[in-house]
Amino acid sequence: MSYYVEALWFDSLGYASVFWSRLNLQAVIFGIFALLTFSTIYGVFLAIKPRRFDEIIGSRILINRQLVQLPIDPIIKLIALGLALVTALAVGASMMSSWTTFALFSHAPQDTGTLDPIFGKPLGFYLFTLPTWQLIAGWLQTLTVIACVIVGVFVLVTSRAKELVERGFGVAQIRLWRALSISVAVLLTIMAVGEYLSRFELLFQEQTIFAGVTFTDAHVNLIGMLVICGALLVGALIAATCSVLALRPRWLLLSVFPALLCYVVVGLIAWYVSNFIVKPNQLVRERPFIEHNIEMTRRAYALDRIELHPFPADTSVEALDAANNQTTLENIRLWDSRALQDTLRQIQEIRTYYDFPDIDIDRYMVAGSVHQMMLAARELNVDKLPESSRNWINEKLIYTHGYGVTMNPVNGFTPEGLPTLVLSNMPIQSTIPGLTITRPEIYFGELTNTDVYVNTRQKEFNYPQGDSNNLTSYEGSGGIRLGGFLRRTLIALDRGDLTKLPFSDDVSPASRLLMRRNLRDRVQELAPFLTLDPDPYVVVGADGKIYWLMDAFTTSNTYPYARRYRLNDEPLNYIRNSVKVVIDAYNGATTFYVFDREDPVIAAYRAMFPALFVDASAMPAGLRAHVRYPELLLQVQALVYGLYHMTNADVFYNREDLWTVATEVTTTEQRQMLMAPNFVLMTLPGETSTEFIEILPFTPANRNNLIDWIAGRSDREHYGQTVVYDFPKTKLIDGPMQIEARIDQNAQLSGQLTLWNQQGSRVRRGSLIVIPIGRALLYAEPIYLQADRSPMPELRLVVLAVQDRLAYGPTFEAAMAALFGGAASTLSAPTSAATPATIVPTTSAAMRSGSGQGARAEDLNALIKDAARDLADYQLLTAAGKLGEAGQKLEALKGKLEELQRRQ
Repeated sequence: MSYYVEALWFDSLGYASVFWSRLNLQAVIFGIFALLTFSTIYGVFLAIKPRRFDEIIGSRILINRQLVQLPIDPIIKLIALGLALVTALAVGASMMSSWTTFALFSHAPQDTGTLDPIFGKPLGFYLFTLPTWQLIAGWLQTLTVIACVIVGVFVLVTSRAKELVERGFGVAQIRLWRALSISVAVLLTIMAVGEYLSRFELLFQEQTIFAGVTFTDAHVNLIGMLVICGALLVGALIAATCSVLALRPRWLLLSVFPALLCYVVVGLIAWYVSNFIVKPNQLVRERPFIEHNIEMTRRAYALDRIELHPFPADTSVEALDAANNQTTLENIRLWDSRALQDTLRQIQEIRTYYDFPDIDIDRYMVAGSVHQMMLAARELNVDKLPESSRNWINEKLIYTHGYGVTMNPVNGFTPEGLPTLVLSNMPIQSTIPGLTITRPEIYFGELTNTDVYVNTRQKEFNYPQGDSNNLTSYEGSGGIRLGGFLRRTLIALDRGDLTKLPFSDDVSPASRLLMRRNLRDRVQELAPFLTLDPDPYVVVGADGKIYWLMDAFTTSNTYPYARRYRLNDEPLNYIRNSVKVVIDAYNGATTFYVFDREDPVIAAYRAMFPALFVDASAMPAGLRAHVRYPELLLQVQALVYGLYHMTNADVFYNREDLWTVATEVTTTEQRQMLMAPNFVLMTLPGETSTEFIEILPFTPANRNNLIDWIAGRSDREHYGQTVVYDFPKTKLIDGPMQIEARIDQNAQLSGQLTLWNQQGSRVRRGSLIVIPIGRALLYAEPIYLQADRSPMPELRLVVLAVQDRLAYGPTFEAAMAALFGGAASTLSAPTSAATPATIVPTTSAAMRSGSGQGARAEDLNALIKDAARDLADYQLLTAAGKLGEAGQKLEALKGKLEELQRRQ
């Protein structure tokens, strides 16, 4: 039933050929190896089993003083048949699980000419051929070991020395010894093949300093392993001779002696060379091999494609060149993803069964210019339904989908410190003309882990609407059509709905089953050979539909001479972001777009499944505009680049310039952790156009100052390019931890944060963002205030800093004016309650008003009225017992009074 439903599911997505191609390949692999395994094991048993085995082991027993002959031979044959069959099935299943290895081998593209520096083998040999040979060699060795065990058991059973010889079994014993000799000869031959293949494994071994073949390997071990191969073949010849001459058992033991002797001698020579030739002059001896490792590792992780540029890292505000970097300044992200997620759960979930599982950052064209936005999909979480509503009809027929997304500028805040939403509510409301969602239902997402039946006679819940609910019916073409009673029953049997689905009056032949609605499960089933980015992101298409984009990678752990790292507990030493997957949130249509045509691994899979992949040029322009450099790839590359930016073997050996990704302290967990990649809409130094960039800063190992930053480009012809900007070695540039320390050491900020933490609320600091602008670095950190009784943080302070100056204010505009315009930093709350009319802060206006003349003077009467209002609110809140909120009003009042005193 599972295969039947799987075929229906693949066919519903238009990938029936993918299913059958994969199934046929798996069936062929299983059949071949299971048949050969069974034939070998059972054939060996039949070939060597003595004809009078029952007499040898004594099959007569005394029952009631009478000798009874037991049918030992049939029982032994039946047991052997069962064991051979079980072993064959297990081996066939094990080999079938490695079907991707055989698929790559059979569809490997032509080699591109890249040769390894030791054996001179092309890249395709290591990616496609060597893994297949090793798999087959391991299988053959397993078979020969089993054969040796079978023969050895018979030899032990029949080795009853003189008694057996005298009873006429000497001939059978000699035949068994010959069979054992042949088995040992085959085993030694297979071991020689395995030893020869293991020579190539030296290219992947991890050393203390570098990975790959070392001086000792190149001059001793590689030659020694060939000698061991020869010794094993000599031993195989000795064992084969024993089978012909029927020599004594000690001659059979002698067959393994040459290989053991060679192994010991090679080990001693390698030990001597390593300790007395290499270690006293290690750098000199290992230099060419270190250079091989550096070169091949950089190729494996695409570090050789990185463009290097100097970055002056000036320390003054003027170096930010604010006049020519307005777009960057207007798109500084001040909403921390975790804070925004908590806030949205309070103001936009609407009902308890909705959830926002993630916050995504993207760019959208608004009013003719690009703006950076944060999006969150409102998904339905059936686990949050009230217990009284947890039944089959509700979970399978009614509550089937989420609804819509929220969108807000990365630095848009209301006067209350909440996000300025441009897409919100249910039904979807948009504040931007032209930005609309025509199909807001989300049937496929990150939380859709259950099957549902749609297009039934039961109306589906769409969204709450006053005292009633808005209902809908699925109009898409996704899913499996349930059809008649028999087909419906077969589907129900597979999906565990046998007692309900076939007998439901709400389900009709036109109804559809939507299964594997979770994005990762869906893509993983279609392409299990791809490694997926853990963070798919939601996109509002130009057609008004909701899509999911997911980055997929091809990986390998057999790239020659490249250091291995671990990803999801799996070793790898090669990675390419070759595929972008697009999933329609309504229909579930899943499309795999190939973005790296130079990747040989995806070329092999594409040849295997031509119907599964399409070229990147076929991606609609409205979706192509939202493709971005993958977070996972940048994290992996940054991890590797921290060591392998050192291309000089001497520097690499001494680890003189080792880098790590900068660390930060998380507010929620209060521990240091590596910074996550930050998406920035900015103009790169030396460029003229604004781009969507993903950046990560580096610090020297065990230091907190910044040394470098890496950026992945996402737009237009620059997509996929990686650039690194080097800081001058003579300057000490503050890192995130040092900026955090400067914030804590500021007397006014520290006092205010301490005070807020004592008034029934707690301070929540957002992620510190490091943004290269102009010729300097700008640091930005939002600070939120969150009441103990409410999980909804509100923005209260924005801290901006450069190397030689720190400024802050209650709003982004105030902080910008303090940084650029010379105005004094202040903790006072904003005096105007006007809601911003634009979707981004008008930083250019704030700087223009502050440059030369200081911050714009505010109307004293308005300030006095606001202070009076704060006093009245404080009195009312105190009377109501809301001391935490009253304390906030009191602080705002004190700030306004200080401002009035300063202006007198």
